[in-house]
Amino acid sequence: MNIIKLTAETQNNLLDNLLKRSPNNYGQYESVVADIIANIRERKDQAVFEYTKKFDKWDITADNIKVTEEEIEEAYAKTDSDFIEVMKRCAANIDAFHRRQLRNSWIDTKPDGSILGQRIMPIAISGVYVPGGKAAYPSSVLMNVIPAKVAGVKKIIMTTPAGADGKVPTGTLVAAKIAGVDEIYKVGGAQAIAAMAFGTESIPKVDKITGPGNIFVALAKKACFGYVSIDSIAGPSEILVIADETANPRYVAADLLSQAEHDELASAILVTTSEELAKAVSAQIYEFLKELSRADIIGQSLENYGYILIADSIDAAVSAANAIASEHLEILTKNPYEVMTKIENAGAIFLGEYSSEPLGDYYAGPNHILPTNGTARFFSPLSVDDFMKKTSIISYSKQALEHAHKDIELFAAKEGLTAHANSISVRFRKE
Repeated sequence: MNIIKLTAETQNNLLDNLLKRSPNNYGQYESVVADIIANIRERKDQAVFEYTKKFDKWDITADNIKVTEEEIEEAYAKTDSDFIEVMKRCAANIDAFHRRQLRNSWIDTKPDGSILGQRIMPIAISGVYVPGGKAAYPSSVLMNVIPAKVAGVKKIIMTTPAGADGKVPTGTLVAAKIAGVDEIYKVGGAQAIAAMAFGTESIPKVDKITGPGNIFVALAKKACFGYVSIDSIAGPSEILVIADETANPRYVAADLLSQAEHDELASAILVTTSEELAKAVSAQIYEFLKELSRADIIGQSLENYGYILIADSIDAAVSAANAIASEHLEILTKNPYEVMTKIENAGAIFLGEYSSEPLGDYYAGPNHILPTNGTARFFSPLSVDDFMKKTSIISYSKQALEHAHKDIELFAAKEGLTAHANSISVRFRKE
């Protein structure tokens, strides 16, 4: 990895480079995705079957599109029992964390007879997309489904591509069962997103779609937003580490590589006040690459979007971190908690040398579905709130409205909305 002095210029160049990875920059595929969505809307199941045959190379029908209980039982039989128990423990931690996010409806009454409140209810049906192939991550199944279950969503369906043999990865099926998915359909790609957004003869229409996917999935979610709610348009994974001279270079290097191995577009950045640490981390990275199975992917990722930045101070490092707004932010400094108080933009913050990023990916409990590509400036991790809808409650007595009606009528008149004013004033005019 190249070691660069952190300046305003290098920071701006870095930000420009990172933004190239945004799904918003793949407009050349939008027409393809739009055609798929239109075809699914018009021809429903038949279009789903045709796209599955074309892209996934197996003969899907209304009879085999849905995963059966027998297939789930077979997946359990083929999955290592220790792994099943680990998934259950992870699921318990995820459930416990997200239960702390639950909020209650509320009502506020006043002596004049006015009643205001907010009713909080879960959405009725949620859909989760799970990638297949090399990107089949059971952990993402748990992270997408459990917050919806905690929120009280009545029905959760999942779509995921099957292989040419019509089989779904066993880990995906076991994770779905542990998390509480109600129905699983063997459909992938943009066609799966369109099917959940608009419904087909086999796949029900949902209220919200969550889950990561390739660029076609991301663009399909973007195109269907408004017909359904979505979690976000996920970009490539990223990690930023703030470290000083007290950090262990082996730990820093290992943590940077943990995200670089996702794909060639992943970003791994170290911002440090120690040039000695920077050199040690760079050397250690190349030592680790000799033994890691995805070294080719990691090497490409680091060449494209890997940086080691030397900052003049921790405050300068924090300023860079806030500008980058990374998905994952590790703080490996003498006093990480003090540094953490200065962080304004990050998807998830990991404090101290024993809080490496994979802890959050699998086990700790907070959601690993996080804002990417700088969107942590205004987006949050997936949470129970994402599966809730809020309804305002308003009730005024005659006495309460009498105190307010002239103000409302004046405001309406100033906006030229005489029918609005009349709707209030009619209640205080004699017939």
